Amino acid sequence: MSVRHCTARPCGAVRLVRRGRTPLAVQCVFCEPRTITAAAGWLLVQDGKLDTNDRVCDIVAEFGTHGKDIITVEQLFTHTAGFPHAPFKPTDWHDRKRRLERFGEWTLNWQPGSRFEYHPTSSMYVIAEIIERKSHVSFESFVKSRIIDALGIDDLYLGCPDAEHGRILNVEHVGDALTAKDYEALGIPAPPVTEVTEEALTNFNDAAVRRVPIPGGGAVASAAAMALFYQGLLDGGVSLAGRKIWRDDTMRDALRVRTDFPDYFGVPVNRALGVIVAGDERRNARGFGHSNSPQAFGHGGAGGQIAWADPATGISFAYCTNGHDRNPLRQGRRGVSLSNRAAICAMAED
Repeated sequence: MSVRHCTARPCGAVRLVRRGRTPLAVQCVFCEPRTITAAAGWLLVQDGKLDTNDRVCDIVAEFGTHGKDIITVEQLFTHTAGFPHAPFKPTDWHDRKRRLERFGEWTLNWQPGSRFEYHPTSSMYVIAEIIERKSHVSFESFVKSRIIDALGIDDLYLGCPDAEHGRILNVEHVGDALTAKDYEALGIPAPPVTEVTEEALTNFNDAAVRRVPIPGGGAVASAAAMALFYQGLLDGGVSLAGRKIWRDDTMRDALRVRTDFPDYFGVPVNRALGVIVAGDERRNARGFGHSNSPQAFGHGGAGGQIAWADPATGISFAYCTNGHDRNPLRQGRRGVSLSNRAAICAMAED
């Protein structure tokens, strides 16, 4: 595993502080890169090509079946779209006919806009399709040219090229899972069963899956790359050509909390446009440290991945691991502890 953080300096320079035993390794960081997909969508809004109030079916007609014609683009970003369990085989992405057929087959689990339930992958596939239709280039090409290359970031791949596969650390599952009795003794409900199973995560050791630019969870990256991406979001991301990538008004709108529906455990979710905002004193339940400011934003990933940026301090932080702890409570506590330490250490260095 490896940990990186980078701290913005008043002069505009960025210092990269390295930690860890595998500086050249990369791994699948799962849902961390949802923010990258979201940030690509923000660019379309900024360009005047997309409105989050648009109905999805007006952009992707094949999607508007089985009552899904009322779903808005914003609901895709905020996990309020109503189809969290819709199945999609990653390798179907490259088969456009099959991709669109799958969108049409999906049905609703509940009324769109009525509640929050995490959509592990389904809604982000639709956002990627929208990006392709509005930009007229492939999803991965748009992200690479407008974000990754523009920021000059290495070791970040949505759809990993074969030449890089030898550097990827395989997913490994470690520790013992909590039992039903354990949850009962703790007085908390067991997490719901979703598509994010050990088998599904282990499938990301397959080269065919790694090649797919999975928009909701499947990028291959180093912790340094993720921290640098988030650092770019803090200051609007000045490109290598010297142009600001995201305008200030774009970022303000993107980071505005759109829904505070409760999650499975009753904690308000504080969902902005594709990211989580830390918010009040329960920010640790949203994957942030107690020392993060309420304005911090980011997104975690399966297995305990962490990535966030804090506008109050100028700190961005990422923790990536291929060792997936089967105990979600221990995993969560570790994440809060790491985030606390990252914030405190970086502030101390100033």
